[in-house]
Amino acid sequence: MTNWQDDRGAGTAALDERAAADRRRVEPDALARVARLELRARTVVEGVISGLHRSPHRGYSVEFAQHREYTPGDETRHIDWRLYARSERHFVKQYEEETNLRATLVLDTSSSMDYASAGVSKLDYAATACAALAMLLTHQRDSVGLALFDRGVRSYLPAAGTAPHLREALRRLATAETAPRTGIGAALHDLADRVKRRGLIVVVSDFFDQPADILLGLRHFHHRRHEVVALQVLDPHEVEFPFREPVVFSGLEGEGEMPIEPRSLRNEYLARFRAHVDALRRGCHEIGMDYAQFVTDQPVEKALTDYLSRRRRRA
Repeated sequence: MTNWQDDRGAGTAALDERAAADRRRVEPDALARVARLELRARTVVEGVISGLHRSPHRGYSVEFAQHREYTPGDETRHIDWRLYARSERHFVKQYEEETNLRATLVLDTSSSMDYASAGVSKLDYAATACAALAMLLTHQRDSVGLALFDRGVRSYLPAAGTAPHLREALRRLATAETAPRTGIGAALHDLADRVKRRGLIVVVSDFFDQPADILLGLRHFHHRRHEVVALQVLDPHEVEFPFREPVVFSGLEGEGEMPIEPRSLRNEYLARFRAHVDALRRGCHEIGMDYAQFVTDQPVEKALTDYLSRRRRRA
């Protein structure tokens, strides 16, 4: 439990106890949503394991930590041969999952995440990806936390590695609802002040906000020595802008509606969209953060497998 939650009076603690009791009295519909999400996530996990051809205990969160001298019984595939060429001594690479990684999954629940042209909304797709990552991390004995945000942090579950904790994270993911307006930068600054211990931060969002504000929020985590991964979830319509006939567009966060003749707008939209994505990707890479783009017409297990394979090759 982090310090920001400890300095509270007995009245607040009593309210927390009542809130916990309310969470235990989950409505049947909410229970069904949790079960459906858990089933989808397990299917994704199986697909990822099959795609990577390795046990989850080998660590999908592989982050290089340090070298140590080779001892008999170590796997030779972890020997750093470049270091051997310089020192003529055998050293193996040691990874963060060997020291019990602490990961926090950060999910955008602003109303722009409701968009769904491919049969699944960005929110459902992102929640499934988060649930699968939570299962993978827990299965490899790492600790997982969860934060939901729109204009601010709406829900925060500190990292832990128990089965009941995973179940609570899945419940929050399954029952997450969107809210109008978003403030990604402000929410990330708030969360960076709450996550005290260094770990892995995975932000899953469409990142429809000012790139400069987003990157400042991500840099706050980087400044606190977290490893940061930005996963941008987009709808294929947002990537391709396939509209041909006159249509009414609604503001992403409830700003109103506007009739548009899309063919006259397409080139300008695509130019601005690509500039937005390029700014995010470039900003992340400049400070050593992972950036990956998931599009909702691609199966979640393939998107995660492709990303985790790239991550493993870089380790």
